[in-house]
Amino acid sequence: MGSIINQLVVFVLGFVPKFIVRRFAGRYIAGDSLSEAVALVKDLNQRGIIATLDVLGEGIDDISQGDAALGDYQQALAAIKEHNLDCNVSLKPTQFGLHLDEAKAGERIRSIVAQAAEMNNFVRIDMEDAPVTTATIDLYRQLRADYEGHVGTVVQAYLRRTIDDVQALMADGPTNLRLCKGIYVEPRDIAYKDFDTVRDNFIFVLQTALEGGAYIGIATHDEWLFFHADRLIRQMGLKPDQFEFQMLLGVDEKLQDLIIERGYRLRLYIPYGVEWYAYSMRRLREAPHVAMYIIEGFLRRLFGAKD
Repeated sequence: MGSIINQLVVFVLGFVPKFIVRRFAGRYIAGDSLSEAVALVKDLNQRGIIATLDVLGEGIDDISQGDAALGDYQQALAAIKEHNLDCNVSLKPTQFGLHLDEAKAGERIRSIVAQAAEMNNFVRIDMEDAPVTTATIDLYRQLRADYEGHVGTVVQAYLRRTIDDVQALMADGPTNLRLCKGIYVEPRDIAYKDFDTVRDNFIFVLQTALEGGAYIGIATHDEWLFFHADRLIRQMGLKPDQFEFQMLLGVDEKLQDLIIERGYRLRLYIPYGVEWYAYSMRRLREAPHVAMYIIEGFLRRLFGAKD
């Protein structure tokens, strides 16, 4: 029954006006502009939280559109340096045209990584859906060879190939990865479908990577996964500079506090930009209980009820 209700909530959400979605989804995004994102990161840094900036947008239709993303990330890195923020950047390769022209997209991303290296900063190459997994890992390998310590990528626990990818990357040299569950809908021959299996693989991959000396951004809002990650960290006697936890802005802020209280590094993913609506809808579809508040507010306005 719960699944049916959640599906209904997601369906109804599509009819809610954007201004109402923005009112409730604001907790998940920094705003439309870089200046808003910078102000938020300053506040987070003062609270002992580090960050990664993400300019919203992905999957361009024309390769020339990737130039806009290039400019946005150049400005983001410059702002981080100007304001002395404890912050790096995360980017989606398809935002630069990886699915259209791997060479051109690679040139753009390389220029961003080169800029980050000059500023002693770091670029996280996000992982998207299965059609670009191999191209993304190949790009990371190429950039790591020239900019070691300034670039990393992402692996997803729900993919069957992930453990092999991680072992292969570690065999090549120092590796910096964000490990997450994964959110894209993939066929069963590519991805695990069982919830517990994905969790178990997350911990299997995490242990393998930590034992292999990789630096891991442990990206989760699942307290079960946090418990087992914490257990591994304690058992292995790892120091706080050998890993970090990562979470999305606005999600499970109590767990964020608990991670900080434990003395661990916590990095929040800070999305911003004009493409806020598509991102917010994805976040809300993952949290139907939050979407219910939006729908309720919409109905109150529609029928003239007072708040």
